[in-house]
Amino acid sequence: MLGLTSSTTLHQFPPRPLIKSRVSTFVKSFSVKSSIAGRTSYEGVQLDEKVDDGGPSKTRLDAWISSKIAGISRARVQSSIRAGLVSVNGRVVDKVSYAVRTGDDVNCTIAKLQPLRAEAEDIPLEIQYEDDHILVVNKPPHMVVHPAPGNPRGTLVNAILNHCSLPSTLTNIGRIYEAEDVSEDDLDIESDIEHIYHEEPCFSVRPGIVHRLDKGTSGLLVVAKDEHSHAHLAQQFKSHTINRVYVSLTSGLPTTTSGRVDIPIGRDLSNRIRMTAVTGPSQSGRARDAASRYKVLEVLANGGAAVVEWKLETGRTHQIRAHAKYLGIPLLGDDLYGGTKDMALSQIRPKIRASCHIEVIDLISSIERPCLHAMVLGFEHPCTGKHMHFSCPPPSDFAEILSKLRNIG
Repeated sequence: MLGLTSSTTLHQFPPRPLIKSRVSTFVKSFSVKSSIAGRTSYEGVQLDEKVDDGGPSKTRLDAWISSKIAGISRARVQSSIRAGLVSVNGRVVDKVSYAVRTGDDVNCTIAKLQPLRAEAEDIPLEIQYEDDHILVVNKPPHMVVHPAPGNPRGTLVNAILNHCSLPSTLTNIGRIYEAEDVSEDDLDIESDIEHIYHEEPCFSVRPGIVHRLDKGTSGLLVVAKDEHSHAHLAQQFKSHTINRVYVSLTSGLPTTTSGRVDIPIGRDLSNRIRMTAVTGPSQSGRARDAASRYKVLEVLANGGAAVVEWKLETGRTHQIRAHAKYLGIPLLGDDLYGGTKDMALSQIRPKIRASCHIEVIDLISSIERPCLHAMVLGFEHPCTGKHMHFSCPPPSDFAEILSKLRNIG
């Protein structure tokens, strides 16, 4: 049996107390006299500037404005453009990809944030860390991160709004960076969300949410309490400087105990709610680069299953799940990506005593979600610059499955 690393402790899973809290500091916007770089609210910020000749001959309008207003998210700029609050050479431009050229006069007023489309709900939160700018929570399994058609209540956002006030950050569904493990619900209704939110001159409102975890995935997630923190964290995700470590239970073992998977991921053309590892140059146009490092931490059930650690270099939708399937080791409980009951039993039963067969059938049948947990999260604090590091063990359902697999032989 492979030993666990000192940084990855899975032997003990003490239950953490749930924190119910209704009151927290609401982060006030800085005054108009504050520097733009230190703002937590950008409402009403104006820009009137000529495109100089120091850059490329043509630049996207949203990118150029974002580069001129320090700390603002591009999604916020895009909402202002779509709202008709940006003009080029005196003519209103509502196309975010409009190409500005050297000498163009650009005038922009940042739009007012739209009211939140989520209600506060008294839902327990397991808070790992909190200050005036960020909140780090341990999301339980089976909880959706944000409201969406089909999941309007009971989400992490509903719980956070009950705990503290957040800015109604305007976020394009495609601009929540590094969304490893976006839920199947999100993939299935993506076009519907875009239609609903384009009825107003803004994108969907995801207060404070910079990244997401799938409904079935448990673990650490950071939430921004102000616009500056949101933009700063989003840039870290975009630049792949966030440290994220996941732990999983897999069906079978990979051919090597550690390695790197560098296979693009794209939408599965045969199933619109599933992503897939895409190989071959002819398919590269429909996929995005994706790289994961994996390491077997422990062999279970005589090689029928394993504890596998994942470190993400990128963070594509369902990246770990798609890469695990590509390696032939789908996550236990992940029916969408091949980790079915039959798959698990075909891996485990031949390697264990016949007297354990009934026990393992009952165990595999009890798994209700993909066995994946976001165990480590590290990033630069958006305001202090301090390196923040958090870790938390998997929840009780994961721990129970692991314990039983250790005893099956």
